[in-house]
Amino acid sequence: MADKPNSVCGIIDRLTEIGDKNDTVSIGDIVDAFGTRTYGPVLLVPALIGVSPVGGIPTVPTILAATLLLIAVQLVFGKDHLWLPGILKNRSVDGEKLANAAEDMEGVAKWMDKIFHGRLKRFTGRTAARIAAGVVALLCLAVPPLELVPFAVALPMAVIAAFGIALTVRDGLLMLLAFLGSGAAFYVLVTQVLLSSGGGGSGGGMF
Repeated sequence: MADKPNSVCGIIDRLTEIGDKNDTVSIGDIVDAFGTRTYGPVLLVPALIGVSPVGGIPTVPTILAATLLLIAVQLVFGKDHLWLPGILKNRSVDGEKLANAAEDMEGVAKWMDKIFHGRLKRFTGRTAARIAAGVVALLCLAVPPLELVPFAVALPMAVIAAFGIALTVRDGLLMLLAFLGSGAAFYVLVTQVLLSSGGGGSGGGMF
């Protein structure tokens, strides 16, 4: 699409639209809908799916994390156009479930648009975006082990969504809060997964 959404409501509306129009929606469809040069929304959308009911389907958070990881790495290296391999690009979700999940987030989206707007824009520039992408990549690596803990993947996904919103609406304050939130996500990973699995005796590890 030629225009890119510059608000959370705009992103949610577009998700609802593509979900309503298609029986299944692939990750490639979602990326194409927001443009391969638009990093904020394409970071935000998979993360929002991760914290929605769709993200509760087993293995979906890991697939989303793998997608986000590739996007984040490309942002770190300053790529102008996003690329995804077919194995990820072709993974799909039910269109109706996606549309319903997006509609459920409309109220939250309206609240976000009221709260988050262009503040401290110097913290959303290209350098800050590349640093944020590095943190997002690390958060993505934390998602697969956190699938072992009920609802734990919602935290890193929410932080990634915050980075995506900050880049979309150019809100530097939210960007700084997202950096703080990433610390909380890594704390949960260490305390709830790594330490608990390591302290379970000699009977075995995480798997």
